[in-house]
Amino acid sequence: MNILTEEEMENIAQNLAKEIRQLVENKIQSKEDILIVGLGNEEVTPDALGPNVVKNIEVTRHIIQYLPQYIDENARPVSAIAPGVLGTTGIETVEIIKGVVDNVKPKLLIVIDALASRSIERISSTIQLSDTGIVPGAGVGNKRKEISQDTLGIPVIAIGIPTVVETAIVVNDALDLFIEKLQEEAKSNDALNRLKEEDNYETIKEALLPKDYNFIVTPKEIDHLIANMSKIVALGINASM
Repeated sequence: MNILTEEEMENIAQNLAKEIRQLVENKIQSKEDILIVGLGNEEVTPDALGPNVVKNIEVTRHIIQYLPQYIDENARPVSAIAPGVLGTTGIETVEIIKGVVDNVKPKLLIVIDALASRSIERISSTIQLSDTGIVPGAGVGNKRKEISQDTLGIPVIAIGIPTVVETAIVVNDALDLFIEKLQEEAKSNDALNRLKEEDNYETIKEALLPKDYNFIVTPKEIDHLIANMSKIVALGINASM
């Protein structure tokens, strides 16, 4: 996994800001409130993306409300929370968010979460945006209640970055790479070609599940990757407001 330079992170953040700005402008007016929500468990590094992003969000709602003389009159009210996870709060994440939404009354929600990927190559190398909401924990078989306009009554933009894969994905991708190596060395045959063309993920997963071997795997550089990705997403959100 490549560790990005400051210049590369700035460039990615600017591109992300353009995409976020376009999604936001399609949903709400220029000075309407936005709530940023960082999903995940700060104590588990691969799941700490959301909480780390929230730490770097430029919140303005309180300044606009109490110290308007110190901020641009065109500033958008932005607030942010990291609600934690069910295992540590005992409360469904969507219930916490709904309570905040009902009281703060933002016009739009931006939710950030770490994702499970179906490809090793996508770990920390892609940023996924959606305007249809998100289901926390779905990627690791720990599906929680949906966070969307249907459950909260306001538009939801979701930003996700893959940080983990299942063992079955690793084995499947490694199998493809192994077959490619054999093919390059002219050791391929019809059976190998057929195996390469198939998606063996489900078969491998079925073999691993009975013994609880389908672990969730993350790169050894995950501390640096989370730090970089958190900074990029926060810069992108701040620049888009």
